[in-house]
Amino acid sequence: MDRLQFQSAVMRMGRAAAVGLVLAIAALPATVRAGELLPSWNDGANKARIVSFVQTVTDPTSRSFVPPAERIAVFDNDGTLWTEQPVYFQLAFILDRVKALAPQHPEWRTQEPFKSVLVGDLAGVAASGEHGLLEMMAATHAGMTTDEFRTIVSDWLATARHPRFNRPYTELTYAPMKELLAYLRANGFKTFIVSGGGVEFVRVFSERVYGVPPEQVVGSSIRTKYEVRGGKPVIARLPEMEFIDDKAGKPVGINRYIGRLPILAFGNSDGDFEMLEYTSSAPGPRLGLIVHHDDGEREYAYDRKSSVGRLERGLDEAAQRGWVVVSMKSDWRTVYSPPAQ
Repeated sequence: MDRLQFQSAVMRMGRAAAVGLVLAIAALPATVRAGELLPSWNDGANKARIVSFVQTVTDPTSRSFVPPAERIAVFDNDGTLWTEQPVYFQLAFILDRVKALAPQHPEWRTQEPFKSVLVGDLAGVAASGEHGLLEMMAATHAGMTTDEFRTIVSDWLATARHPRFNRPYTELTYAPMKELLAYLRANGFKTFIVSGGGVEFVRVFSERVYGVPPEQVVGSSIRTKYEVRGGKPVIARLPEMEFIDDKAGKPVGINRYIGRLPILAFGNSDGDFEMLEYTSSAPGPRLGLIVHHDDGEREYAYDRKSSVGRLERGLDEAAQRGWVVVSMKSDWRTVYSPPAQ
């Protein structure tokens, strides 16, 4: 039956029968759609746990039914939706921007952390710590309008390649996670990205790559101000941090920008611990999930000792908190989608 035939059939029904049909369709088990929308997930306990949760909160006859307006799901980005090794992708962008801007800044040849960037000394860059990172962000992310910044990011994403996989960074997004985002939205969820990365950086590609519109991205941000330049109103980016959306900042960002408590949270590192704790500790049906990077062949294997995406406390406390630890090696049939043709 095509769409027009379905509409015609509904119109011929009595009101009560039509309402009954709609409710019956809405109550169909989520597993029906799971088989269609989660093909990159291996069948097993963790996939079943996700599907069972979605089925329960979307079933109008269930005591755990959650109205669509309250079906909020939040996802970290780095290491949860796309690869984060060997360095965070936004850091790779920053390093490339430092090199591109270096001819305009001869003082960087002797000034850290820029000196280390220009000679390819990543250990020296790391030694500069958070202060050095913020200094590089101020130098490479500010002094332009938001439109200009989006263009710079788009141009970089179009040409930059991952050092190991030699693919665009936006192709190193996890097929199982994109399927999960689509599966949740098909079941009435609103999906948000809550990232420690820069909000304007992630917004450039979030809708095209994940189906998450820019207004549903929460992230770290620098200060901005309204200006009129050449008769045109713009938002100018300033060399000052406004908000860091990481660790304890993630629940603050969720409250500030979403305004509803999520019922599902998915992360991969201890930087997501507070977001998972905030989500899963509230009353009612809740689900916390962690991507465990244990597949060194198809991606990377790391957790407790990694300087990027360290996962230690989350692993230790996941079982007692009822969080699902998703094994990349065992739970995912595939990691990445095939390269774009």
